[in-house]
Amino acid sequence: MTGEEMHALVERLYPLCRSITGDGVRATLGVVGELLDLAVHEVPTGTQVLDWTIPREWNIRDAWIKNPAGERVVDFRRSNLHVVGYSVPVSATMTLDELRPHLHTLPDQPGLVPYRTSYYAETWGFCLSQDTLDAMGEGPFEVVIDSTLADGHLTYAEHVVPGSGEDEVLISCHVCHPSLANDNLAGIAVATALARRLKEPRHTYRFVFAPGTIGAITWLARNRERTGRIKHGLTLACAGDQGALTYKRSRRGDAPIDRAMAIVLRDRPHTILDFSPYGYDERQYCSPGFDLPVGSLTRTPYAGYPEYHTSGDDLDFVSPQAMADTLETLWSAVEVLERDGRYENLSPYGEPQLGRRGLYGSLGGRSDTKQAQMAMLWVLNLSDGEHSLLDVAGRSGLPFRAVAEAAAALEGAGLLKRVGEGA
Repeated sequence: MTGEEMHALVERLYPLCRSITGDGVRATLGVVGELLDLAVHEVPTGTQVLDWTIPREWNIRDAWIKNPAGERVVDFRRSNLHVVGYSVPVSATMTLDELRPHLHTLPDQPGLVPYRTSYYAETWGFCLSQDTLDAMGEGPFEVVIDSTLADGHLTYAEHVVPGSGEDEVLISCHVCHPSLANDNLAGIAVATALARRLKEPRHTYRFVFAPGTIGAITWLARNRERTGRIKHGLTLACAGDQGALTYKRSRRGDAPIDRAMAIVLRDRPHTILDFSPYGYDERQYCSPGFDLPVGSLTRTPYAGYPEYHTSGDDLDFVSPQAMADTLETLWSAVEVLERDGRYENLSPYGEPQLGRRGLYGSLGGRSDTKQAQMAMLWVLNLSDGEHSLLDVAGRSGLPFRAVAEAAAALEGAGLLKRVGEGA
């Protein structure tokens, strides 16, 4: 998928009203399911998942606030952000003073509509711009939220790209936000594009599309026996804005995915953050009982841009170019995970003569001749059966691809033997 195709997917998903449960999540997974083979799971209300319980399912058909002239001054049909997520049904006539406790605005960003939810406390509310509120008058207003909150299911989905081994790479993104393009429709689009690109990998790649927090907790509760297979993982969010890439380390801090991302990002504008138990679903995967090697990849991070969780996070806020760059960064990380390994130098006493084996000659005319030569020397020196190619790239400062190509050339010349897996 190109950047333009990813943006088109975001545009198609944008109008759907998602929450942690409900038909909006199903519709979203239905669209993704046209591009990927998804296994969709439905978990009933009341099911115990770790320390949590699956809540009742929420669906909404329409909502509005009408002024005395019968005009919809706040209209769910114009934006699904206008209703607080999980609002209970309402049908009433109210003055502005009566209505005001149920209205949410952003006084410091008066033209934007905030995103608000109330998943676990039964209440209701509307979100609107401060400009709209200031122009509403005193009412009375017709106030309607046509919603249901009833026993149902939580829905999540998985897509698996089988590998030649049992070790798994987990890619997780949340599917619970309504019309917010960067957080997290861009993440869904980039994950979908990555899944479509993978062909016959060494690792098995498991893509999880689940509601935030409760969805990841549900997946963990239902897959405890599988978590031991997860060797690397990433949560993917905020993948389409113009900011530089940001990687947040796993709880372990030095897991292979942490080191791989540091190498991949080395030559790109980026920020690397230490782990904290706040953010996206990496905090569930990295909870102490599981302690999975799962980091987080975003562009501008959680709550780091003014449009975050507002109507400003729209289709114009994300770009095909940014999503394509995020995808290529992920692909570079996949290359590290797939090509890493441990080697043994078969001529470890002194430096072997590379010229008579045609290795130096094969580099002639290359623009990166010196880099390729240095990669060979570093690989030979650190190939003691203990160091991986990821170790070599980290210590030498050379691009991982140059190190992997050097190892392949040296193995082909009979100077190296692969003795084990790496990342």
